[in-house]
Amino acid sequence: MYYLGIDPGLHGGYALLENNEVKIARAFDQGEFLDLINDLMRAQQATRCCLEDVSARPGQGVVSMFHFGVIFGWLKGVLDLGEISYQEIRPQTWKKEFGLNSDKKKSIDVCRQLFPDIDLKRTPKCRIPHDGIAEALLMAEYARRKL
Repeated sequence: MYYLGIDPGLHGGYALLENNEVKIARAFDQGEFLDLINDLMRAQQATRCCLEDVSARPGQGVVSMFHFGVIFGWLKGVLDLGEISYQEIRPQTWKKEFGLNSDKKKSIDVCRQLFPDIDLKRTPKCRIPHDGIAEALLMAEYARRKL
């Protein structure tokens, strides 16, 4: 069984677990994500997906929210075309499973505890862990536990 977690934000990420082993954990890239969905289709193995269901918040710009909506719709379309079943899960729901709030550093810390061997940096040159990768891994783990 595969478990896919997707953080659809501008600085989002995606992660794939096979049972409880991390197969992929990356910052979001449309081309690589399409390749992953194609690979999952060819594998013909059941996949459960947790897609973070987020909405606009006060103070966010109209243009950035429009861009986010386009990405979110694109993700849903790609998952549908790839016949990957997914559930849209509110951040409050999946974060509660791990005792988290909106603090991205805490998400990184919990992810490091659960997946100590995974490099959370966007590129080898980066010095700071990527919270989108960390949260995508946590959502994949949520899918493994709950979906």
